[in-house]
Amino acid sequence: MLTTREPAVLVLEDGRTFTGRAYGHRGSTVGEAVFNTGMTGYQETLTDPSYHRQVVVMTAPHVGNTGWNDEDDESGRIWVSGFVVRDPALRPSNWRSQRSLEDELDAKGVVGICDLDTRALTRHLRERGAMRAGIFSGDAASAPRERLLTQVIDAPSMTGAALAEQVATQVAYVVPAVGERRFTVAAVDLGIKAMTPTMMAQRGIEVHVLPATTTIEEIRAIAPDGVFFSNGPGDPSTAERQADLLRAVLRDGIPYFGICFGNQILGKALGFGTYKLKYGHRGINQPVMDRTTGKVEVTAHNHGFAVDAPLDTVTETEFGSVAVSHVCLNDDVVEGLEVRQGEQLTAFSVQYHPEAAAGPHDAAYLFDRFVDLMQASRTPDTTQGEVA
Repeated sequence: MLTTREPAVLVLEDGRTFTGRAYGHRGSTVGEAVFNTGMTGYQETLTDPSYHRQVVVMTAPHVGNTGWNDEDDESGRIWVSGFVVRDPALRPSNWRSQRSLEDELDAKGVVGICDLDTRALTRHLRERGAMRAGIFSGDAASAPRERLLTQVIDAPSMTGAALAEQVATQVAYVVPAVGERRFTVAAVDLGIKAMTPTMMAQRGIEVHVLPATTTIEEIRAIAPDGVFFSNGPGDPSTAERQADLLRAVLRDGIPYFGICFGNQILGKALGFGTYKLKYGHRGINQPVMDRTTGKVEVTAHNHGFAVDAPLDTVTETEFGSVAVSHVCLNDDVVEGLEVRQGEQLTAFSVQYHPEAAAGPHDAAYLFDRFVDLMQASRTPDTTQGEVA
């Protein structure tokens, strides 16, 4: 099977090229080349909206052995621009598999490449940083390399890209609580993954998932016990609309929890800057310390930007005292923020993914922390009697 694959080529914007074989759909694609260090969870990765406009390189050498099913998607489609693997599975071997990974990529028009040295490619991206790349197969692979490089260089950069509104829902919808409804949460969709409202619903939360263009008036109309901002793609410096919305939420005194892009927007709302990481954090094996407990968690990440906040200084803001609550142990990148008014926690966020469906699940407690925050914020009048 592999010996009959036609040639394909991956071209980086700095001119380096990698030859391989066509995988998935044949054709051409461009995007930002990034690498993911996860050993499992490729289906969740491919359907994560945060990977919009990115060419994902899997560092695990063997990919596709568990096939594809209809239950593990994190959204309604595959979002990656391209997919790079070293050794694709000859056939899936898993009782939940319904079709092969390559068949799904081909059906959804995702151009990929295999049989190339992903280790060398990853080392190059670590040394030079994430950069634009193109994958070309079929007739496109035979074009002059200079023409292919021009296509890559002409592709838009991730810096300055406003992408959240492109991947978010256009129509609000509700994920009902499992069992008794204890709380109502307004979740602003910036690229939300399906597991996030699922984990909230399991804790008795009715989740109103709202478009990225939601206004404070629309949130107030729901009368939520808490507000949540999701993960999502793009440069957080472009998310001024969402930062303004979050400032209004904080002024209203509504408890807040944010994940990934939601962490960066909290940083913006509090007056901190953001910056692009050299090659980002992507995978399911990133060590993070929760400074409030001193525990180290192995966590799932997918972010190319970070918040520029002081690690060991409490910052006073209009909304209260702000401290860095979580930090990555690999490189000291800010991985979480918390806002307090006096001793009372009013808002918090993390840069990583506690909802990680493919694991690890070390950080799932953060959803319980959100429940505790909403419970603590209730006035005596609203905690008397049965909760609606």
